[in-house]
Parts: sequence; structure tokens; C-alpha cells
Amino acid sequence: MLEKLIIRKTLRVPAAAGAPGDGSAVARQLDAALLDAGFAASRALLSHVGALAPAPAMDLAATVVSAVRELVGDHVQHNAYFIGFPHDVPDTVEFWVERLRAAVLAGGGTALTEAQLRAAVTQGGVNLLDLPGYGTYQHTYDELLAAHDAFVGAAGDRLTVLHLGDTAEVEAQRLYLALAGGVTPLGEADLAALGELAVACLDGVQPDTVPVREHRAVLNGVRLVLGRPLVAVDTTTDVLRLACQASGGDTSLATPARFRSFRRPERRVLLAALDAVVAASPDKLGDVARYAERWKRLGERLHPHEHRQWPHAQEVFAVARGERRVPNLAGRAEAAIDAGAVAPAARVLSAAPGLLLRAADRLLRLASPAEQAAVVEQVTAALGTASGRVLCSLREHVGNRLAPASARMYANRSRRAWIGRDERPPLPAGLVAELSARLDAQIGARLPQTQRPLLVDPDVLGVALPLSGKAAEGGYAVLPRGSRAPVSGELLRFFTYWRQTSRRTDFDLSVLLLDDGYHTAGQVSWTNYHHDGIVHSGDITDAPHGATEFIDVPLTVGARYVVPQVHIYSGESFDEVAESMFGYQTRALDQRGAPFDARTVRARSDLRGPGRIALPMVFAHGAEGWQAVWLHLYLHGRASFNRVENNTFTTADRVRALMERRYLTMAYLVDLWRARAEVTVWDGRLPDEPVTFVGLEAPEGLPDGSQTYPLDRLRELIPA
Repeated sequence: MLEKLIIRKTLRVPAAAGAPGDGSAVARQLDAALLDAGFAASRALLSHVGALAPAPAMDLAATVVSAVRELVGDHVQHNAYFIGFPHDVPDTVEFWVERLRAAVLAGGGTALTEAQLRAAVTQGGVNLLDLPGYGTYQHTYDELLAAHDAFVGAAGDRLTVLHLGDTAEVEAQRLYLALAGGVTPLGEADLAALGELAVACLDGVQPDTVPVREHRAVLNGVRLVLGRPLVAVDTTTDVLRLACQASGGDTSLATPARFRSFRRPERRVLLAALDAVVAASPDKLGDVARYAERWKRLGERLHPHEHRQWPHAQEVFAVARGERRVPNLAGRAEAAIDAGAVAPAARVLSAAPGLLLRAADRLLRLASPAEQAAVVEQVTAALGTASGRVLCSLREHVGNRLAPASARMYANRSRRAWIGRDERPPLPAGLVAELSARLDAQIGARLPQTQRPLLVDPDVLGVALPLSGKAAEGGYAVLPRGSRAPVSGELLRFFTYWRQTSRRTDFDLSVLLLDDGYHTAGQVSWTNYHHDGIVHSGDITDAPHGATEFIDVPLTVGARYVVPQVHIYSGESFDEVAESMFGYQTRALDQRGAPFDARTVRARSDLRGPGRIALPMVFAHGAEGWQAVWLHLYLHGRASFNRVENNTFTTADRVRALMERRYLTMAYLVDLWRARAEVTVWDGRLPDEPVTFVGLEAPEGLPDGSQTYPLDRLRELIPA
């Protein structure tokens, strides 16, 4: 349903067009149900529901409650292995001994001594995971709820406001234009949402431009299937992305796709688009060699030899087969660099400003003192025509080049990360200052114009600029990689939930503790239920109907860094399971209630990446207290039997690389804005006049005429 999609993405509830009547009783029920999930309806939303007849009011209320429960992970039952968790969790060895004793007695054997049982556990003489009763729930979810006191609220519990929107058609159109016309690439969840919206908004207003080519592929994939003209196809690679999208493949082209059989009308559209691109600019053939093998596979599906009316399209496949060579910009620049001509290489790349700026660091390092000024001149000239996202990426990069990094982390679009030594010599301080100043001026000049004072929620200042949705997961209150958010409360509770698709799957929630020097200071997992006040809820090894594991971390723990992680011990991958998520709650130490309560959930993210180990976040303790820092990383891991003890080094070096990197945050944009607008940091009081509000959530009660940029719209602040 589009209504649920809109609510999850924007926290705005589309106005219903039902018959008027007295829905006040439904409005009261909705208010109570939302409070149970940690949400509150705005006055306008409650008034709208109350003015509907009971039947449409109930339909709207059910949609809203279902959407927000899915958003925070409250749509499933979060049972715990130990019914009393976080209390009454036994010592790890004692638990294994008890399981082993039960197995011996169940098999008709005689009771062993305590020493014999302990020896069997510690010496690995038995498969502990196969012991009777291990890894499966020994009680129902209702029994778990009955064993816990009713939830006791605390002053810091979350309350997220839902606002009344326009009709579903208007809200869908608004969201469609924002996603399609955005200047930053969307993540997988948002790309899927864009596809749904593209179908619904096919006959409505279309974006003036679609800057991101993956977005074009999604829109054109819908248009191809429905027989509509394609839009904004101006490179050969655009056609390849479209073919991948239409085949259910990766539009970023990071992984090969298996092309489907295309219908004859579809083949004609694709070949005609290719022919038009090459006819208009033969140099575009230079992009073909990069994806030659994929072009060959696509040619097997399109049969270009059967369509002589499009000769330029046939040239594409001739280049892919190696029958014709067409040098591209990157190849010509590489040849110049190999010949020691760095300044000419910069001039070659100046035809593609984005390529030049991405290569700026390398060119400046390779340039001789005599050539460096020429390279800087070319880079400066490119600033005016490159995209704002590229400018911000270069500004962040330059800010980290005054000294070599202790470890250089590489993270691809799939959020897979690996570490290497930083062997690059640092850039001179004067050069860094010069480039930074020029970038600041260009970025500041492109910031969106606002005629109103700018009111900024201080909690948004630590959010890393959302330069790519690829560096994050879908979910609730999920921030881009490198973002920092303050952590309140006295206790952190991590949770992971998964539901297998077809075969037995064992996910393991673990915590790695690191000291100031990023050395291991302990761990808590299924092999160690307790450490320094931290408690594990117990190991579940099979999840046909879903399973949850929890870990409680009191914020008095002695470690500097707390790193939650999810390991796949056996079974399906994160991409294969029917559902998987990670999240964290904050609680008071004396706060009672079931292990999971939506009102204490601070963030929930999907787990849908490659690899067998997920590193969603790290929690760091510093002078300002505890902070949550988003990682969004995956490690390759082993095919099975992944455990926290086996990847302490690989986890620690990635945490260190991320923590030591200086990310551009919203504070950077706000500082640039101060030169152009009146900027005030919000103290919680509502202003008297209309403002432009920037924050994680839009507060209720802003004056009419105010404009808001909550979390889901921060990407719109990235300069075009």
C-alpha cells in the first residue's frame, strides 16, 4: 500500500477521502495504540480521524498503526531464550553443564559428577549445540510476557510525532519527485520505493531532471515494461543499467546481472536508444569496453544483427567484442600519466569534471612542482560544473589528507569493507587550505536559498552528510555512515531478529569491547553470557517462525568502545533470509517490562548486505558521554561457524579507521549557511514567525508558512 510506504518514509499520514462522521472513538483508540509503539498523532491528525465515519476512520487507523509498528520492528514477536532475561541468566559453563546433564539423563544414562560434566563441556567431547532443548524456545511469547512486569515508562522514552499530510496521491507525487530528482544515490530500500512510486505516478508530473543515473534506470525500467518513452538516456551505460534494472539486476553495475529475455517491442526500444546515443556522440562508445562482457551477454538477448535500421547500436556490440577500439577519457589520461605528463592528463580529464575531481588527489601527488599549479588551476575550473555531491566528497577527502591515516578503509557500494595501509604522502598544508577554501566557497554558493531564518535542531549537527544512500540501510532513525548521535539513558539493549526462508539458520548477536587503543577488552556472545555487567539473552539456532537475541550493556561498562555485531553461524545469508534486522533500545536500570518494547527503540536498521558478519554501529565513550556512531559495514567472514572471537582484529581495525576519519556533517553546511542567512540553534521553544527548520524530526506547532527538513529530507540540502 502506498499509504504505508509514505508513512514509513516521511512520518506523514495521507489524509483519507472517506465519508464524514463521528470517528472520535477511533481517534482515541489510535492515540492509545500509537503511544504503545512510541508514537503520537499530531492534533491535526487526530482531528482528521475524528471527523471521519467509523469505518474509514478504522481503516486509516489500522494502516497507521501497522506502518509504524513495522518501522520500529514491533510487528513481530521478540521472544528471548531465557524467559527471565535480563535476570536469571545462568553462568555460561553452568548452563552447558545443566544441558549436558539433561541429555545424559534423557538418554537413560546415570548422572555424572560435576567434574565429569565440566570436563565434557570444556574439552569439546560433545557437540554442545545438539544438546536437547538447546537453541530453541522452551516457552511461548505469551509465557514470556506473563513472566515480566508491565512496562514502566521513563522520562527519556521515545515519542515520535506523526503529522497529517495531503491526500495519498499528492503525498505520493511529492515523495516521487523528491526521490527521483534527488542528487544523491538512493539505497536499495529507497530504490525499491522509487519503483513503486514510479508506477503510481507514471501519468503525473515528472521531475525536471534526474541527476542520478541509477534513478533513471529505475524510472525507465517501469516505462520500458509499460511501453512508455524512455527519459534522460544520454550514455551507452544508461541503456546497460536499464537492461539490468528490467532484469532484476544491480543498476549500479557493481555485480553482473543475468539478463532476461526481452519482448520484441522492448528490444526495439533498447536498440533505438543505443543508436540515438551513439549517433549524437560517437565518443560515448568509449564507455563500452569497461563492461564488455555484460554487453556481450546483453547482445545475446537483443539480437542487434536482426535490426539493420540501427547501425550505431551495432557499433556498441562491435566494441564489446573487441572488433573496434575506442579510447575513453580515463584511458587517455592514464596514458598521459604513464608518460609522466600529469598536467596534460588533468586537461584530458577536464572534459569530465567529476572524473577530474575524483582523481585530483592522485594528480596532485604525482605532479612535479612545476605542474602542480596547472593541476590546481584545472581542478579549480572544474568546481563550477561538477555536481555538489562530488564537491562535498572532495571536501571531506581533502580534510583527511594532512597526515596519513593509521589505517585506510575502503568501503564499496555494497557496504563491504577492507583495510589497507595508507602509503600516500600527505598533501601540503597550504594546498589543503587553498583547496578547502575554494570548495567551501563553491558549496556555500550552491546551498538552497531561504527567505526565512534557519532554525537548527542541535541533534542534527552530528549527522554525516547523506552523500550516498548506498552507505546506509533502510529502517527507522537510521543515519548515514560516520554520523554521531548522543546516547541517553543508563542501559543499552541491542536486539537482532531474523526469520529464515527455507533452511535452518543461526544468527548470533555479539558484543566486542575495545579499550582506548582499540585492543580487545572482552566480549559477550553465545559462548560467554556475562562480562562486566553485560548480559546475553541466550542462543537461538533455528528460526522458522522468527527469533530474537538481546544483549544488555549498562553504560557504566569500563570499555571505551562497544561494538555490537551479528554473525551468521550457519544457514542463510542476510540477503536470503525472509527478514532480518538490528536495533538498539535505551532504558533506565530499574525500568521493568518485556525485553522488547517499541517505546524504548532508538533506531532499527535492516540487515541486507553481503558477507557473513554485520557491523551496524559502534558506541563510543568520550568526554561528552556516550555516542552512537553508524558503521553500516559487512565483513566477508567464513561460510559458517563465524564467532566474535575469530574476527576481533578485523573488527577493531575497521572501527579505528572509521572513528579517526573526519566526516563532513550537517554542522559543516550550517556553518556555511551562516554567511547567507540568520541561523539559530533550536532550544525547544517554538518560534513566533515562520522558519526553515532542519532537524531529525519536524516538531508540531511551527508557525504556518514554515518549511521543514527532517531526516528523510536532509538529502535535499546537498547542493545540486
